[in-house]
Amino acid sequence: MILTVTPNPSLDRTYEVPGLDRGEVVRATRERMDPGGKGVNVSRAVAAAGATTLAVLPLGGAPGALVAELLAEQGIEVAPVPVAGHTRSNIALAEPEGTLTKINAPGPELTAAEAAALLDAVGAHSAGADWIACCGSLPRGLAPSWYAELVARAHDAGARIALDTSGPALLAALRERPDVVKPNAEELAEAVGRPLATVGDAVKAAEELREWGAGSVLASLGADGQLLVDAAGTWFASAPVDAVRSNVGAGDSSLAGFLIAGGAGPGALASAVAHGAAAVQLPGSAMPTPADLDPDAVTLTPQVPMDLPLKEPVT
Repeated sequence: MILTVTPNPSLDRTYEVPGLDRGEVVRATRERMDPGGKGVNVSRAVAAAGATTLAVLPLGGAPGALVAELLAEQGIEVAPVPVAGHTRSNIALAEPEGTLTKINAPGPELTAAEAAALLDAVGAHSAGADWIACCGSLPRGLAPSWYAELVARAHDAGARIALDTSGPALLAALRERPDVVKPNAEELAEAVGRPLATVGDAVKAAEELREWGAGSVLASLGADGQLLVDAAGTWFASAPVDAVRSNVGAGDSSLAGFLIAGGAGPGALASAVAHGAAAVQLPGSAMPTPADLDPDAVTLTPQVPMDLPLKEPVT
């Protein structure tokens, strides 16, 4: 069972539009509504793969009730923590050539009591979890050290932690030695404080995160693929994508694929890449089912192309 924690969940509305013209009326060709937030998306991807998951998240107001309802419709068990503020609503505008414009609301401000209740809820539901995936930004009211406290508590209870966050929250949590961290290229560059121009730059940055406390680093490099750097070595994997329809939730799908496959080693990396490649070819934040995956298309190697320039370098 994979338990997910999403401190700042959302109700996500995705509109497919023919193009964006500022100041004009834009008519959507399709629309969809999904429960959102990085941890929520991990739970959705785990459920789509046929595995068991439980989503712990603070919910408030009508949007929060709708998030819980949509998750229940997908067969996902929810452990809600009631909060006074309303769960945020996000909007994504998807253009035909793959450009995605996202408008993310800040979300509610949690009180100290609500923050403590969220930590307690994770502890109350973590028994029997193979992994606890802590994902996304922290809402207002939660200090950067909140994830560090969660990692420490989870380890005290004997649980394994996968952390997908960025900035001060990531750096603060590293001192508690999370088992897996999953930055993308921008988050990796931010963490080490320097640009990334090549795959080798990303490898060196991932190695630094391990020196600072991460057990292993699963790094998403966009169209170039993904890296796994752990105590056993470094692997690089990629998969072809015919057309990017939406990248919302693709990284979360990758993390789900990694954890479903055991959360360690090259086999788990291959699963992560297969799930991510499938997700970007689906609309909105739809999560891939086993029928959507093409594991044979994944190229995996320990011979990391260190000098390969990133298609999307981080300056």
